[in-house]
Amino acid sequence: MSVPDYMQCAEDHQTLLVVVQAVGIVSEENFFRIYKRICSVSQLSVRDSQRALFIRYRHHYPPENNEWGDFQTHRKVVGLITITDCFSPKDWPQTFEKFHVQKEIYGSTLYDSRLFVFGLQGDVAEQPRPDVAFYPNYDDCDSVEKRIEDFIESLFIVLESKRLDRATDKSGDKIPLLCVPFEKKDFVGLDTDSRHYKKRCQGRMRKHVGDLCLQAGMLQDALVHYHMSVELLRSVNDFLWLGAALEGLCSASVIYHYPGGTGGKTGARRLPGNSLPSEAANRHRPGALTTNGINPDTSTEIGRAKNCLSPEDIIDKYKEAISYYSKYKNAGVIELEACVKAVRVLAIQKRGMEASEFLQNAVYINLRQLSEEEKIQRYSILSELYELIGFHRKSAFFKRVAAMQCVAPSIAEPGWRACYKLLLETLPGYSLSLDPKDFNKGTHDDLGLGWRLLYFHLACHGFHRTSDVPRSMGFVPTFYFVSSSEKKDVTQSLENYTAKCPGTMEPITLPDGLTLPPVPFTKLPIVRCVKLLSLPTSLRPQKVKSLLGQSMSTKSPFIYSPIIAHNRGEERNKKIDFQWVQGDVCEVQLMVYNPMPFELRVENMGLLTSGVEFESLPAALSLPAESGLYPVTLVGVPQTTGMITVNGYHTTVFGVFSDCLLDNLPGLKTSGSTVEVIPALPRLQISTSLPRSAHSLQPSAGDEIATNVSVQLFNGETQQLAITLENIGLEPLEQLEVTSKLLTTKEKLYGDFLSWKLEETLAQFPLQPGKVATFTINIKAKLDFSCQENLLQDLSDDGISVSGFPLSSPFRQVVRPRVESRPTNPSEGSKTGDLGHVKVSPSVEVQAARVGSPGFCWSTFQLAFGVPF
Repeated sequence: MSVPDYMQCAEDHQTLLVVVQAVGIVSEENFFRIYKRICSVSQLSVRDSQRALFIRYRHHYPPENNEWGDFQTHRKVVGLITITDCFSPKDWPQTFEKFHVQKEIYGSTLYDSRLFVFGLQGDVAEQPRPDVAFYPNYDDCDSVEKRIEDFIESLFIVLESKRLDRATDKSGDKIPLLCVPFEKKDFVGLDTDSRHYKKRCQGRMRKHVGDLCLQAGMLQDALVHYHMSVELLRSVNDFLWLGAALEGLCSASVIYHYPGGTGGKTGARRLPGNSLPSEAANRHRPGALTTNGINPDTSTEIGRAKNCLSPEDIIDKYKEAISYYSKYKNAGVIELEACVKAVRVLAIQKRGMEASEFLQNAVYINLRQLSEEEKIQRYSILSELYELIGFHRKSAFFKRVAAMQCVAPSIAEPGWRACYKLLLETLPGYSLSLDPKDFNKGTHDDLGLGWRLLYFHLACHGFHRTSDVPRSMGFVPTFYFVSSSEKKDVTQSLENYTAKCPGTMEPITLPDGLTLPPVPFTKLPIVRCVKLLSLPTSLRPQKVKSLLGQSMSTKSPFIYSPIIAHNRGEERNKKIDFQWVQGDVCEVQLMVYNPMPFELRVENMGLLTSGVEFESLPAALSLPAESGLYPVTLVGVPQTTGMITVNGYHTTVFGVFSDCLLDNLPGLKTSGSTVEVIPALPRLQISTSLPRSAHSLQPSAGDEIATNVSVQLFNGETQQLAITLENIGLEPLEQLEVTSKLLTTKEKLYGDFLSWKLEETLAQFPLQPGKVATFTINIKAKLDFSCQENLLQDLSDDGISVSGFPLSSPFRQVVRPRVESRPTNPSEGSKTGDLGHVKVSPSVEVQAARVGSPGFCWSTFQLAFGVPF
């Protein structure tokens, strides 16, 4: 026997093995429709008896395993059910012949067989046949279950006759020696009359009868025969069969203590009469079980069930049986299956550590050279068993080994889908998640090399599930241990696959029901800082002070609290103290860098917002390999008014679309992400008829835009300044206000330098987009130089230059005493007719607003004049 059955459990020792196979060409769908109905009849109460028969169905069973039927009777194929399609009477003889050929494969052990024929009608189908059932089609076959019950009853009749025949003590008759296949050559030439040989024959036969009794539902008799067999076989050191007798004793005891079964099958195994006996019902009533899954007071029950092992003794006997199996190289499959059965019992008893010892032994059992498919099956079952006893990480380890075996180099057609599926199932065992919310919380930042390697394998093998590629590749940038060439190969493969099937942000539901959430590429590139930028000074809205007056700050009571809640989410969502304007381009600056060892191309990068309708203007950028922090400005236009929140950004990298939310970005610095969008404002462009000044007379404030022009006037001279107003925006200009101020504190020296009339200008309002209006400002130089003491000194202190006064002027003489060395002639040192000039700095402020936008206007426009006299 070379093919282990990893699904074996202790209660399988009381089952009858029935093989269900197809004969000829039968569709897989039709075959499994009937196979499922056949398997529904898995146990049957024997008429006029308290016994029950349990059936184990297999649709594939290696014939070589059937040769071990005498060693353990539950391995013997005692029933055969074949399913075939036959639509013509001409094909019937050939079909029936195939049925007989199939029977010959298991002929040495078969108790009975049946043939189900679908599609054949007429005289052939109407002829009564005990072993053949005819059905017109796969839908009209209501009697399948009833025929299976009749078939099981026929198996019981044969089983009972064999049990009675073997159990009857025929004194004088020589008991045959039961052998396993590899033992037959060892007993050639032995003395069959020796006492040692006879004890061996008796011990093996007792064990065989115990198996038959267990299958026939006679649990107490089976226990008696197993105990007698153990004593006989132990006396002759027949270790292989002694191990089988001990295992049979364990199986019978498990069936008694755990009538619900240990195989983890859905639904408890029903006992005769479709109800549990009173003793079993008491042992399994709610609250009656200990952590071992049995009644705490077992002494009475063990007394009633003579020779039944206690739960602790069951495990000890399993260990002893396995130690005997390990002495025989050809019994590796038997040893492996015994370990699996013991693990299932220990799982019910909640004894995980002891169960792990059995599994560790099973790992090192040396079988023949297994095929790749058999290796995958073995590691997968080991994973399931470790999961059963609560060893989740160990389970994940063997499942990962099975996944790697699916794509082994020796496999001609690697099973990439199976590999990917198994790798996905390993993640819970390592407490890992494919959900980017969990990954970006920082819980995986300290992952060891092995865990990161698991993610890398998952990403690589994800390529062979085209639609799942983005779900796996979102974690690649975190692999610091992956070489540059490997990263480049992985990303190149990703680009090739996304060219066929672009990566999206839609969840993917796998055939097994697992849902893969979207995985945004939050680290391609990595964003370290997000900052919302105010509008340029020329477009920045300002409070209209002249219309609304100075804004009053709302006072509130101050409450001190020593507890400061540091909430990054609240910090990001707090409102910013500037405003954006509807219809104007707004900017958000990101500081990003490329962690990859090659140039990273980011396409279609834009903003993700909420609160108002927002048109994002996508950008494209190319970051050099392993670049430092690089500023990137993303722009957009708000279409409506209200509060807008910048939630994140979207990118397209390697053909994968990603929506990256700020809340999911670790280590991100931001001063806020919510800003107010006010209604659209008009734009006003101002130009003057005077030339620009060569230098600025007055530094402008941060919220002002100053244009400096210059003009030279003599005292008493008047000049007109034409100011042109052009509406270059999309909103009408409905209101205009002009004010003036002097840039000196000593206004007593100056008169009204500036004057204007707005009636003609306001008559052109509202000023529609693209229209131009003008108004005129009169500039008049008027200074009073008479009877002013220390005037020149005051003017000098104010930064006003006075030059060209005649030295003989009384004013000059009063202000500045004549120097003795200078000439007293009034004509000396002076220029006739040269009047003094004074440089002053008045300014004009223009505010423009729209009535529909109360409270805000565009920045104040300041015109500063230098007026020399």
